[in-house]
Amino acid sequence: MVRDSLQAFVVRLAQTMGQIMGLYSLPIRRLGCGLLAVLLWVGLSLPLRVYAEPVSAATATSKAASILQGGSPHNFISESVQKVGNSIVRIDTERTVIHRAADPFLNDPLFRDFFGDGYAPAPREDRLRGQGSGFIIDGSGIVLTNAHVVSDADTVSVTLKDGRTFEGKVQGVDEVSDLAVVKLKGVEGKLPVIPLGNSDEVQVGDWAIAVGNPVGLDNTVTLGIVSTLHRSSAEVGMSNKRLDFIQTDAAINPGNSGGPLLDAQGNVIGINTAIRADAMGIGFAIPINRAKVLKDQLVRGERILHPYIGVQMTTLTPKLAQENNQDPNSPISLPETTGVLVIKVIPNTPAASKGMRLGDVITAVDDKPISTASELQALVENTQVGQTLQLTVKRGDRTQTIAIKTAELNLRRSCGTPCGGEHVGSPLREMSILPIHVEPQTCCYSPTSGPNWMTATIRCFTTILASSPMWTMPLSKH
Repeated sequence: MVRDSLQAFVVRLAQTMGQIMGLYSLPIRRLGCGLLAVLLWVGLSLPLRVYAEPVSAATATSKAASILQGGSPHNFISESVQKVGNSIVRIDTERTVIHRAADPFLNDPLFRDFFGDGYAPAPREDRLRGQGSGFIIDGSGIVLTNAHVVSDADTVSVTLKDGRTFEGKVQGVDEVSDLAVVKLKGVEGKLPVIPLGNSDEVQVGDWAIAVGNPVGLDNTVTLGIVSTLHRSSAEVGMSNKRLDFIQTDAAINPGNSGGPLLDAQGNVIGINTAIRADAMGIGFAIPINRAKVLKDQLVRGERILHPYIGVQMTTLTPKLAQENNQDPNSPISLPETTGVLVIKVIPNTPAASKGMRLGDVITAVDDKPISTASELQALVENTQVGQTLQLTVKRGDRTQTIAIKTAELNLRRSCGTPCGGEHVGSPLREMSILPIHVEPQTCCYSPTSGPNWMTATIRCFTTILASSPMWTMPLSKH
């Protein structure tokens, strides 16, 4: 109000002086113009300098109290990391791999006739090293990490932030959910424990802080947001997993596998696991509530049972079915309906024993309609091994019910046996040292971290897209 009154007074004064100057000679008018310019400048600028943005008493009091009490200038990220940093660990693994050279010269018939079939070169042993991350969930020395970080390791070494190193024993591994528990040996006293949050309360857009040891750089912190929730393992190209991931744009790099994904308060909401190899800023973390359900069983060394029926599948819509049927080169005709299309039936599985076929469309399970492959996979996962499911199946123009008893999914069985998950074919890179880009087509899961590197991956996956030499750790021969 005062500012407006001052400005109005200066304007009126300038107008009056202009009228008066019209009555005098040119030198006097010039002098008057100078005075008028000064008055206008004062009228417009002085109030801006005098009257600042009003500050509430509450804000001023809060700022003053913060200064007097020595308030921290750090943001929520640094405070969260300080809260949990001592409970995040680096995991180093080693495994001995025996290589038997395949020399074409030894297969020459003349050589074998002369030296006999028993001649073979001495096998070569390599010590393969891997690295990942983890975090302490019990003060006695219980560490939670990814299964692909420690699976099949001969030795596991766990290093704390303060530099202490412990030998680790793998207590339990579940490769379907990619979770593992490591017990530290020789722990004296209580170790710092990380607080576990509630991943069910996470919302898209929430802050996401990834902490781990990428490419050997300990205690690295990156920041992003939660990009989406409930991203199924089939959608991201991990058809041999049974997970709904948290997707984040926080930078996740090789060596981050098994490390925590934190919320703004420093509570664990996920376990960093993988990124899309063909994109940037797309990372995936296992929701911590999934780990909460399984961790006690893994600590006790119990096997986690996962049911399956034995089909590869994809989502079918009426539009997709119509496009297929209009294609003169299509090998099959599909019912124009919504459901789950069977694209392959795996031999020696429950589905095969009940006569399911390529082109069958599953529209309901136990009279409950289903519309997506991910929905069907989740439904099967939530049943018990040995439980009978009533599948409503459309085959051509007929609808029938097929009763299938689930069996236990075992990723360690013979290679080439597909999993029974939706095949998407998206290249995915698990974030531990030595990633290999693979197109998941079989149920054999070969971790790309720790000790299970090239040999198992090449054997179990039907398609090797590329290897990544920039992440290759040096190999030492023994």
